Amino acid sequence: MAAFSPALMSEIRGRFAHVESCPFQGPRIFFENAGGALTLNSVVETSALFAALPDNQGRDNPAAHALVDRINLAKRDMATFFNADGGQYFVGESGTELSFRLIRTAVMGSEPGGAVIGSTVEHPASRSAATHWAGMAGKDYISVPHDDATGSVSPEAYAARMTADVRVATILHTSPVTGIANDVAGISAAIRKVAPEAIIFVDGIQHASHGAIDIRSYDIDGYVVSPYKMFSRHGYGVAWVSERMTALPLEQLINGPRQNWEMGTRDTGSYATFSDVVSYLDWLGDQHSDSDDPRTRLEAAGAAIHAHEQVLTGAMLTGVGNLPGLTELPGVTILGGADNPAREGLVCFALQGAPAGDIVARLNAQGIRTHIRKADHYSGNILTPLGLEAAVRVSMCHYNSVEEVSTFLAAMKEIAAA
Repeated sequence: MAAFSPALMSEIRGRFAHVESCPFQGPRIFFENAGGALTLNSVVETSALFAALPDNQGRDNPAAHALVDRINLAKRDMATFFNADGGQYFVGESGTELSFRLIRTAVMGSEPGGAVIGSTVEHPASRSAATHWAGMAGKDYISVPHDDATGSVSPEAYAARMTADVRVATILHTSPVTGIANDVAGISAAIRKVAPEAIIFVDGIQHASHGAIDIRSYDIDGYVVSPYKMFSRHGYGVAWVSERMTALPLEQLINGPRQNWEMGTRDTGSYATFSDVVSYLDWLGDQHSDSDDPRTRLEAAGAAIHAHEQVLTGAMLTGVGNLPGLTELPGVTILGGADNPAREGLVCFALQGAPAGDIVARLNAQGIRTHIRKADHYSGNILTPLGLEAAVRVSMCHYNSVEEVSTFLAAMKEIAAA
């Protein structure tokens, strides 16, 4: 049984654009959320409003004042959403760009010498930035191997390779290939135990749409998300940085404000559409909580989203009604293992004898949108150790339904039989 009632599910789906059909393909089931989630209708409206305005912030006129007010409101919403003690929030070009910028700032601004540590499970955005800037700064790069069986990396794995001279550490919250979350707080504690002054960066891009973020509990210095993967739109990323990160030498205008991370005129629409996301989650949390506290409602929304997605992934793996789950189809390999409690709304699999690209194409022909992950610079770190050239990624969000999973399983039963 789904975690949401039929009435609530209908209301949830009604708040998103293109839930059941694509303007180019027609009717379809959207299981490609890790590539970019569905967009809230409110985000579409807000984007149009602010895209049409000619005014900039910082002027002395009503429109400019209104833009500043919306940015300040969004930063308060970000503070509620991320739940950090202090620090700053700002937008950039994308989650990848912000990851590079924060890691560059941390590596180049840290004490000379020492090392940078990260893991093999990471997305190439953080791993590429860390290895590149470690080399530029003359620092060693320490690579922590992830567990191929679980598709994750543990605090113990970090602890085994930690050294006291680690200056910067990077952590992946959730893998966009396996869908498996890592223990950010545990890894951070393992790092701090050996190198308490290390600057710790977290890539939260895949995790953000699948449950609550609680930076206060992580003891980190930087966290980045990509709003187009959490119900907003393309064209911007959001970062949080600690005071420790801001105290490092920053790239900024000569004689400009010392602690300013924002460069140039900001896109007010970016900030405003993030507020739309927080407003939606607040509404969803209100359906599962009687609290008057906004943060408590967001936590309730995160818990409800996680519970519903557990139902979806469980159904996909073990079956619905008379339809067999993926684990019951002969020749199927589930990345991260079928019984993995850290899974977040995503199932990635390979079917022996059936190329992943063919499966994706056959599903798409039946109106089921999925995605192929190849052993390339994006996913080779996960697939190559498993001996896989490619895999099929089926990524869900809380607006997806068990009925859609059933349709997928019916299609997969035919494909496996063929």
